[in-house]
Amino acid sequence: MHTGLFVIMGVCGSGKSLIGAKLARDLDIEFVEGDGLHPSDNVRRMAAGMPLTDDDRHGWLIAIAARLREAKRAGNGLVVSCSALKRSYRDLLRSVGAAEVRFVYLAGGPGEGGRALLAERMANRREHFMPPSLLDSQLAILEEPSPDEHAWVCDISAAPHAIVADLVRRAASSLA
Repeated sequence: MHTGLFVIMGVCGSGKSLIGAKLARDLDIEFVEGDGLHPSDNVRRMAAGMPLTDDDRHGWLIAIAARLREAKRAGNGLVVSCSALKRSYRDLLRSVGAAEVRFVYLAGGPGEGGRALLAERMANRREHFMPPSLLDSQLAILEEPSPDEHAWVCDISAAPHAIVADLVRRAASSLA
């Protein structure tokens, strides 16, 4: 069993849940759907089309950090989906959760083409509380990982199976 700790990050519609679940399955480790850790007030706000503030997100990020810390303490691998839109959010996950967490950034691609793909994906989602109207607010606050964060960047225009295969290869080589 793999012991890596991974946060699959990106804006809404980037495929965090899909890629995260498939990666966890292929690595034979647990997957945690980060959206499931949101307090009910956050879910209500987002469902109503209201973007979350940093304060709204704080408790949610602490809950995700706790899951990372628990997995590290137990010597287990873990994949968590979490937008982790800002550097400060990722820093919190590293400092409170696990310093060695690997962020996997699902990048939407350059300019309007990437935004169009994300919007199309969101429009086709069913049974998700996050309305397509919140995409622009997430893109507006997104701080892409800087080189010193050593995130693995994946282009979401690639097929999900190709993205996961590349991530499994990287995860295997990170243990060598």
